[in-house]
Amino acid sequence: MSPALRPPDSPRETGRGRVEGAPGVLRALTVFASVRLVGVVLLIVVDAVAGRPFGKSLVHAWDSVWYLHIAEHGYGTQLRITSTGAVQTDWAFFPLYPGLIRALRGLLPLTAGQAGMLIAWSSALLAVYGIYRIGHHLYGRAVATAVVALWAVLPPSVTLTLAYTEPLFTACAAWSLYAVLRQRWLAAGSLALLAGLARPNGIAVAAAVAAAAAHEVVRQRGRASPGLLLGTVLGPLGWAGYVLWVGRQTGDLWHGYLHVQSAWNSRLDLSVGPLRFLESMPLQGSLVAYPVSVVLVVTGIVSFCVLCLERAPLPLVVFAGVLLLLVVAVSGPFSSKPRFLLPAFPLLIPPARALVRAWRAGPSSRALLVGGGLTAVSLLYGVYLAALATQPL
Repeated sequence: MSPALRPPDSPRETGRGRVEGAPGVLRALTVFASVRLVGVVLLIVVDAVAGRPFGKSLVHAWDSVWYLHIAEHGYGTQLRITSTGAVQTDWAFFPLYPGLIRALRGLLPLTAGQAGMLIAWSSALLAVYGIYRIGHHLYGRAVATAVVALWAVLPPSVTLTLAYTEPLFTACAAWSLYAVLRQRWLAAGSLALLAGLARPNGIAVAAAVAAAAAHEVVRQRGRASPGLLLGTVLGPLGWAGYVLWVGRQTGDLWHGYLHVQSAWNSRLDLSVGPLRFLESMPLQGSLVAYPVSVVLVVTGIVSFCVLCLERAPLPLVVFAGVLLLLVVAVSGPFSSKPRFLLPAFPLLIPPARALVRAWRAGPSSRALLVGGGLTAVSLLYGVYLAALATQPL
């Protein structure tokens, strides 16, 4: 395997190791499902106490309403913001998730909300499996399990149990990156295409595939297999195709999508917008969501630096780097930025490796107590974001 695709200290894979990995996968899936199930129960309880319909915070939280409306009625809805005069349209939302909801409703007697939840929860489990396979492939079972556990207890991980696109996008991204690591270029490009249809930042997956493919071509002194070339070309087609379709709908092929996003206060301004927000943050009225968001974004930047210093595989670095760049350089609701970083699971590799080293040096009840406390704080914060906060998730 190319050095860019495997770090120097990664474990060797054997047939026996792959067979023994099955219990590890089940353990990781159990950890993730247990944590997120508790979060679901807490949300249902809060909704019941608040007198809301059953599961409202799970199915109808912020952007979920738009995705479900697209699934039921198609594109074309507009919303005029009285205070600014901006016209927000549902073209800002990429089509894969609502398209899958509509397709599933055609197969099963489900409401749009039920179909959306089924797809989101299934995608979350597929994402966990893909993340685990990457971690196990590169660093072994313990680190893979630690990455999954950290992903389950991140403060914005409540999104993984809502009718949102992050689970679907992360599943496509994780398996695309795993295919790159195994040099299965056609599968990697096809999954990158789907990731580009799932979210605006889906272009990060195509960039990771292209970077790894370019490195492989250089390593092979200009030789490239047909699968590598086709996978590289396929990668950005989903994202580019939808962006151009939106441009055509607006009458401005090349800039139409940017205008649509601008109406949602999302534009590329090379961090000027985020810095301006930080300057005025004390006046925004949130004593929880905004400070936590700042801490999480800064932590992501630090973790990315460590990921680079540890010489992680190139596709993981590029994927996480592009997602982080989009979070830092694009304006928009600052409280949503941790959610945008949620799919960047490679940023969890450095802390996961540190946790495993610390545990092997001497596991203790104190470590379990700290882990349980952090999990509880994360679950409560997730309930706050999804059911109580007035800032966009």
